[in-house]
Amino acid sequence: MGKSNQIIGGEIMPNIQNRLCGTLPKVGIRPIIDGRRKGIRESLEEQTMRMAKSTADLMTKKLRHSNGLSVECVISDTTIGGVPEAARCADKFVQEGVGVSISVTPCWAYGMETIDMDPLIPKAIWGFNGTERPGAVYLSAALAGHDQAGLPAFGIYGKDVQDQDDYSIPEDVEQKLLQFTKAGLATATMRGKSYLSIGSVSMGIAGSQVSPSFFCDYLGMRTEYLDMSEITRRIKEEIYDKEEYEKALSWVKKNCPEGEDRNKKEIKHSPSQKDAEWEMVIKMTLIARDLMIGNKKLINLGYAEEAEGHNAIAAGFQGQRQWTDYLPNGDFMETILNTSFDWNGIREAFVFATENDSLNGISMLFNHLLTDRAQIFSDIRTYWSPPAVKRVTGKELTGLAKEGILHLINSGATTLDATGKQRKDGKSTMKPFWEITEEEVKSCLQNTTWSPANLEYFRGGGYSSTFYTQGVMPVTMVRINLIKGLGPVIQIAEGYTVDLSPQIHHILDERTDPTWPTTWFAPILTGKGAFRDVYSVMNNWGANHGAISYGHIGKDLITLASMLRIPVAMHNVPDEQIFRPKAWASFGTSDLESADFRACHNFGPLYGRK
Repeated sequence: MGKSNQIIGGEIMPNIQNRLCGTLPKVGIRPIIDGRRKGIRESLEEQTMRMAKSTADLMTKKLRHSNGLSVECVISDTTIGGVPEAARCADKFVQEGVGVSISVTPCWAYGMETIDMDPLIPKAIWGFNGTERPGAVYLSAALAGHDQAGLPAFGIYGKDVQDQDDYSIPEDVEQKLLQFTKAGLATATMRGKSYLSIGSVSMGIAGSQVSPSFFCDYLGMRTEYLDMSEITRRIKEEIYDKEEYEKALSWVKKNCPEGEDRNKKEIKHSPSQKDAEWEMVIKMTLIARDLMIGNKKLINLGYAEEAEGHNAIAAGFQGQRQWTDYLPNGDFMETILNTSFDWNGIREAFVFATENDSLNGISMLFNHLLTDRAQIFSDIRTYWSPPAVKRVTGKELTGLAKEGILHLINSGATTLDATGKQRKDGKSTMKPFWEITEEEVKSCLQNTTWSPANLEYFRGGGYSSTFYTQGVMPVTMVRINLIKGLGPVIQIAEGYTVDLSPQIHHILDERTDPTWPTTWFAPILTGKGAFRDVYSVMNNWGANHGAISYGHIGKDLITLASMLRIPVAMHNVPDEQIFRPKAWASFGTSDLESADFRACHNFGPLYGRK
């Protein structure tokens, strides 16, 4: 596992590392050239290789992996003017672990002789918009070859003509290169990793019926399954780092104050019961993490097999009800794992789904890999219309909330990053972990209490994080659903978190469970379809859960979904931001949503067989 240090606020941050098995995918750059010798090729060598190098420089300067490590690029040893050079480049890419391919060219070249033929690697072509040589002609010819071969590729072509000696990357080209590459890296990063199902189906929730065919065919991932009794075994046999446990217990006592116990007097747990629950939920957190990524310290305890983990890039915990009816719930475990810090300091958030909702877990994973940020897991609990709010509070919704709001709330899994207490330019944000300061960690913790679990829901006790997302933040709500006969589809709703007045928030929050974390969400409306009003967003949502990410990342999700061949069933992203493989245009250009469904069905899942 590769490690490096990052300096933040003058302090060295040691938690930038690849904590999963396998090398991180690299970006391969393929400089394509007109192969005709004795003048033409020779005149283009410098310009072509400069394009490749400038593309690589862009990637290394602007992109990181979600674990904070820098993105590495691999450039073909030579320009590519024919089949032998394409084959040598392909061999190098395999040896170097390339997971994303970008071909660049300022000129005409022989299309089918030079394209990337690997069917599993996302690929794009940047054709230079210049008049001296027809880079755009090669782009069109090569993309036609990709389409005919059933190897969809993204086409990138600048809007403005550049001079031959202009080696800059135009803004529109840069945006597409970065959008493609980040989505391509997400695709490559998931491949070969695991989703770890701890337990089975929670309360009949369809998303916790973990589908191995979906994970394998569409994501290239394994599905690993464990009974929840593995956690109790490790607690009983003390298969965890006891030194770290003591450190975690001390940290929790200092930073995690108990909130109000709202349980009925006759069923409240005693102080000694609550102390025991704290101890257990901390051990659960340590063990769940070890189950995901392993822990070498277990080797010294005589547990070499347990030390390996399951190489899980995402996981979920069933909890209800076979666990929670007699043991502390997983809320603390889920929240801390999904947060960008714990007793070991600031680090990459894990992706950990409550109720083992694997489809929401993968939605969170998509968001995390595209943004490098921690993710919110929530119930899409309630649509509050302006008249309903006025009726129960006597007050009007205003500003971003004036058309109505969705109440996002769940007892577990909501990251503490969502308190809104991280800041950028004076505004609330959720940052990549390497940008988070110690002061922001303290602020997130200080704005969170840990309320004893509602014992009518969770008879075994436990603790739920209690906070209210503060500040206006751009966010995107996402969900993958499986539809019999159709397969997976993805839904996307961009919008904003909103600050309600204290009086409105208090009255509305008291009508659910005020001990759980709350986020108020106002989707961006378009006046048509599922986004004609807020009610329609709620009414068209495909499941009870949603994954919510900082930022308006709908365009990035659409690009990623097209790589995986998952159609987008609902979104409010402007058409001009949509970037899919060129082949999608052959399935229709006036109705992009329908064309997406046809294209995804035609090409089939990225790792499956038609």
